[in-house]
Amino acid sequence: MIKPIVKDIFFLGQKSEAATKQDLPVGVDLQDTLTANRDRCVGMAANMIGVRKRIIIVNMGFMNMVMYNPVIVKKDIPYETEEGCLSLEGVRKTTRYQDIVVEYLDGSWKKHRQAYSGWVAQIIQHEVDHLEGRII
Repeated sequence: MIKPIVKDIFFLGQKSEAATKQDLPVGVDLQDTLTANRDRCVGMAANMIGVRKRIIIVNMGFMNMVMYNPVIVKKDIPYETEEGCLSLEGVRKTTRYQDIVVEYLDGSWKKHRQAYSGWVAQIIQHEVDHLEGRII
């Protein structure tokens, strides 16, 4: 289901709780909502649609990937950039890392450990910041 985008800074500033298998439908809502906003958005966190659970979706270019309980376990090669956000007005400066390693669960609740770099790594870092209540 396509959900409205949350813009409440207080809500977005709260840390998300661990996702459980009961939260799998949130991944479908994220997929639908990202698809509806694909002209101006490349990733989303569950709190952006009103759910404080550790779930993100990232556009990988050829597909969208939902990650449950993602954790960045390694970061390398910092750089400065500017990012916008569907939940916030304007762009803000931030530090990101060129290369990251993420551990997460997929929709079958299978654990993965995957390296990402470049643009996809930047999107993941932005969405994980949302889960931590960090507003860029």
